[in-house]
Amino acid sequence: MSHNTFGHLFRFTTWGESHGPAIGCVVDGCPPGLALTEADIQPFLDRRRPGQSKFVTQRQEADEVRILSGTFEGVTTGTPIALHIENTDQRSKDYGDIKDRFRPGHADIAYHLKYGVRDYRGGGRASARETAMRVAAGAVARRVLGAGVTVRAAMVAMGTDHVDRDRWDWAAVDENPFFCPDRGAAARWEETLLALRKSGSSIGAVIEVVAEGVPPGLGAPIYGKLDADLAAGLMSINAVKGVEIGDGFAAAALTGEENADEMRMDAGGTVRFLSNRAGGVLGGISTGQPIVARFAVKPTSSILTPRQAVDRQGEEVEVLTKGRHDPCVGIRAVPVGEAMMALVLADHLLRHRAQNPEAPLTARLPRN
Repeated sequence: MSHNTFGHLFRFTTWGESHGPAIGCVVDGCPPGLALTEADIQPFLDRRRPGQSKFVTQRQEADEVRILSGTFEGVTTGTPIALHIENTDQRSKDYGDIKDRFRPGHADIAYHLKYGVRDYRGGGRASARETAMRVAAGAVARRVLGAGVTVRAAMVAMGTDHVDRDRWDWAAVDENPFFCPDRGAAARWEETLLALRKSGSSIGAVIEVVAEGVPPGLGAPIYGKLDADLAAGLMSINAVKGVEIGDGFAAAALTGEENADEMRMDAGGTVRFLSNRAGGVLGGISTGQPIVARFAVKPTSSILTPRQAVDRQGEEVEVLTKGRHDPCVGIRAVPVGEAMMALVLADHLLRHRAQNPEAPLTARLPRN
């Protein structure tokens, strides 16, 4: 299976399956001389780790990362960085009943039709287990971006219930199991998800990712657009079915006057935007404003309600999925979305510096 690598100058390749002995990745293109130890990576993995609340899968994985190469005495050497995580709590027997059946809404049928073989244990390569390595690689990307760039994400909708943006508080994100910035919405979501979990069903979600401190000039015209690569990165996350940048689809309902991000000059020649409907990207190039993206996560396909399906012999069957699953997979997608944003930005930062080594770090214009 090819196409397991993402990025250009800063790139990473993941490997491993949900119920294999381990998962891992190789990060290539990281500059030398950056401080990096397991302690710099582990906190991000801990945020994504399963089994931390009753609202996510109860699979118990420590997700303890090991750096196997690419560092010496706590700093990067410029060589490939190999990261490794053991799988320790596989329960493959939970999937014995569906080994010959294709779950509706899952990648089972597509993998079988493409490869003629699939790992039915937890979805194999199609499992969200793979995203742990994206989070690990994203932690490395954050070292490349430096302390001046902040990448944060929050869950802004569960099903049809959206947060109240007037009550947005980033501090609230770490206070509840939903990464929700609205404490009132988090309380409602708890009741919703408890009922869904009890019934064996699932629900979708929308995640918003915001990167602040991003310098202007990242991205390139036409086929190297920052927002295009960001959309590709977020769309590659398991269960994601839609991505938007800035106002996204809502921009289609605006007039030209409403949609335009007007500009003024601050003292010293710094460009000041009066709004950010474009999400910090114009013409595929960052403007220096916060980069804002959202992605929609579908409901978990593995549910206890019987669904119509077919099996490998072409017989019509019903499928229900046992095992340990996220009733809302969007919850643990929050740190994954942050990681993909960081990975795309790190790649574009290195590409920008390679082409424009003297480029300014702020949106400045010459003063007459």
